Amino acid sequence: MSIHSIRDTICALSTPPGAGAIAVIRVSGDQAFPVCNRLFRPGSKKNELINAASHTIHYGLLGKGENLIDEVLISIFRGPRSYTGEDVIEISCHGSPFIQQKILELLIGEGIRLATPGEFTLRAFLNRKFDLSQAEAVADLIGSRSQSSHDLALNQMRGGYSEKIRKLRDQLVGFTSLIELELDFSEEQVEFASRHDLKQLLEEMKSELSSLIQSFSLGNVIKNGIPVAIIGKPNVGKSTLLNLILNEEKAIVSEIPGTTRDSIEDTIVMEGFNFRFIDTAGLRAAEDTIETMGIERTWQKVSEAAIILYVFDATSDSFKDVKHALSEFSELSENRHKKIILIGNKADKLKTLPVGFKEFVDYETLFVSAKRKENIHLIAESLLEAIKKADLGDRTIVSNTRHHEALLATDKALDGIMEGIDAGLSGDLLSSEIRSALYHLGEITGEITTDEILGSIFSRFCIGK
Repeated sequence: MSIHSIRDTICALSTPPGAGAIAVIRVSGDQAFPVCNRLFRPGSKKNELINAASHTIHYGLLGKGENLIDEVLISIFRGPRSYTGEDVIEISCHGSPFIQQKILELLIGEGIRLATPGEFTLRAFLNRKFDLSQAEAVADLIGSRSQSSHDLALNQMRGGYSEKIRKLRDQLVGFTSLIELELDFSEEQVEFASRHDLKQLLEEMKSELSSLIQSFSLGNVIKNGIPVAIIGKPNVGKSTLLNLILNEEKAIVSEIPGTTRDSIEDTIVMEGFNFRFIDTAGLRAAEDTIETMGIERTWQKVSEAAIILYVFDATSDSFKDVKHALSEFSELSENRHKKIILIGNKADKLKTLPVGFKEFVDYETLFVSAKRKENIHLIAESLLEAIKKADLGDRTIVSNTRHHEALLATDKALDGIMEGIDAGLSGDLLSSEIRSALYHLGEITGEITTDEILGSIFSRFCIGK
């Protein structure tokens, strides 16, 4: 994406392509009003666009000369009180793809350029309608698939996260100016910035950064769907459970062990949370190359999952068997971000529940019957309880990988400053480390940016946004 043509007037379809009841075409730039005024025939002469007030809607016909295209409603937003900060017109027309195309051709014929992906939001950023992290949240809001991911994006778009980053940066800027002032009095060896106070500030910042960095594991799964891996030995009912949870025949169910050779994924939204279920190949000694590959992918999915449902046969697998199986992925089970739920299937065949499972203090154990569809609701309840324990509340949660990397780089730079203070480094060397931390914090909000970063971010947007 080039930002050198930012003065052009641009247009694009802002509603999804294809037929529908209505479609909206957005126009932004200095020529939005003059061009649309020439092409619009208002229902009343009093409603000429060129003189119309901002935030008003006008009915009329759209076309050129005798070639009328459609009856339309035109919404007017005069800059800077618009999404982009420029003069913006939105044309609501009938949703025929033919009509959409003819209106776009008409606008392009009048010298208006077709927008590139994300160009409207790029202009909003460049016109300081919001910062870069808020702009990225717009894309996340459009792509949200659940209440939780929607709330996360909306909070970021409204600037709560940006304000926290800006406050951290401003605190550090104050010390930077004092340290750099010391350089002008280097011969007098004057100390304007208290190293004790600076170190105290750095410790407070590192505590805040630590909280933000740790929140990424939660924010990432909320944004992309909470990955839940269903694992266990072959023929214990994993695929049947997946079908019951999803309420559809997603996986093949067979009495033959090893039917599932590869992972099967699907999603379901429960109480506003998007869960991404992964049915995996049964864990056993592989009998052929294909099954070996399936089992290798199972372990990969286990490492990626936020929650693991370990399914075992309640009629044949003893407490000792399950304990041994869990020990095989003990490193993963010790991950404090990973929840493991044990599910004893085929409980309908039991007269009494197996003993010993209460010893698993760290693991919740549910006994269900996939065949009779008994206690399946307990699985959903347990999953929801696990994610709700994270207590989102009013916490600031990081869900953007780019932001996470910048926070890690900032934290590393703060370590360098603290080490420099302990080593008694001069003000110019400390100032260099502080500038590094400021740079990485500035990358998040867009106070520090490049055309390459902007191009990468906004190219992922849809064209009409």
